[in-house]
Parts: sequence; C-alpha cells; structure tokens
Amino acid sequence: EAGTVIVLHACCHNPTGYDLTEAEWDQVIAAVKARGLVAFLDMAYQGFGEGIAEDGKVIGKFLDAGLNFFVSTSFSKSFSLYGERVGALSIVSESKEEAGRVLSQLKRVIRTNYSNPPTHGATVVAMVLNSPELRKQWEDELTEMRVRIKDMRAALVQELTAAGVQGDLGYITRQKGMFSYSGLNATQMQRLRAEFGVYGVDSGRICVAALNTQNLKAVAAAIKAVM
Repeated sequence: EAGTVIVLHACCHNPTGYDLTEAEWDQVIAAVKARGLVAFLDMAYQGFGEGIAEDGKVIGKFLDAGLNFFVSTSFSKSFSLYGERVGALSIVSESKEEAGRVLSQLKRVIRTNYSNPPTHGATVVAMVLNSPELRKQWEDELTEMRVRIKDMRAALVQELTAAGVQGDLGYITRQKGMFSYSGLNATQMQRLRAEFGVYGVDSGRICVAALNTQNLKAVAAAIKAVM
C-alpha cells in the first residue's frame, strides 16, 4: 500500500551479514518509487563493512532518486557508546515547507515521549567528529576493528574446514559487519549453548566480532560437533 514504511538496513545487515549490491539497491529503489513506499534506512553499523563512505553510499542513491526517506544513525557500536544510546534521525522531505511540518510533528512526539535526551553521548561524538585529530584517530581505530572482523571471518572458515566441515563456506567471508548467519537451526544453536558454552541466538546468528585467536578453534570444533 502506498505510504507504507519499509525498514531497510543500509549496510552490515543484522542478522544475515548480507549487503545488497548496487544493482540490487537500484531494484529496491525502483520498487519503492513504483509502489509509493517510504524507506526507513537503519544505519547502525556504518564503517564496519567496507568503510565509512562506502557503507553510506546507499544514502546518496536514495537522494539521487528524489525520494523522501528516513535515516536512523546509531553511534552505539562505531563509537563504543552502547550504554549512551546516542544517534540521530535524519529525514529527507520534498520541500522546505514539508520539512517544517515534519519537524513540528517530531517535536510533539519527542516532547510527549522523553522531552530531553541525555547529552553526554552526543557531546562525546560531536567532540570527536569536530576535531580533525580525534576524528582521524577514531577512523583509524574503526578501520582496525573492521579489518579484525574480516580476518576473523577468514580464520573461522579456515578452522571450520580444518575441523572437517564440508561444503562452500565462502558465504562467511562474503557477509559483512559484526554478525554472520550461520545456517544452523534452533536445535543446533541450543546445543552450542548447552554443551559447549558457545552463545548465539536460535535464528542461527553468531557474533563474529566476539571471535578471537584464543576461542576460534573451540568455536569451530563446537559447530562441527552439532552439525
């Protein structure tokens, strides 16, 4: 139905780790336009996929398409401020007049829900982003984490293969971000927790960012054991 809001992960999809290609995004945008939908882009993991600019390219595609849409940005992960609940809601509207009406409604919603958010987390983010030195340090550290996660994906494939897991495991390295959709069913995930102390959710999602050189071999052996 026209006017329906559709939520899309802009990058590093949670839980699957699967990011759409540019061609696939073009198809999504065409469908959104044709059906009169309103896109709500969830940007919780910018910088953990291919880079800050690269992960944000989809925003430009929606802008170029002339669409009205929402972008929800979270700094919980990229700034390690999970407990501060800091982020931003950006709304693209077709005119200055419409933007004014949207802002008026947002103020009413905010006033009746929480009135004034805590400022500590936002102040930290603003300080970092507005300082060239601090911003570069943050970008470098984010790059280190992105590379580490990619390395853990490759190492997990290597350990799973060494443990005797058969089949194409390339999907693990093709996925992006903190999470991987393992393909394990609920029973297998429950066995991982109960028998091996390896934790993930019943959907099969595992947190690749939690892997390290000390636990990788044990995790791979546990996955092999429940398959």
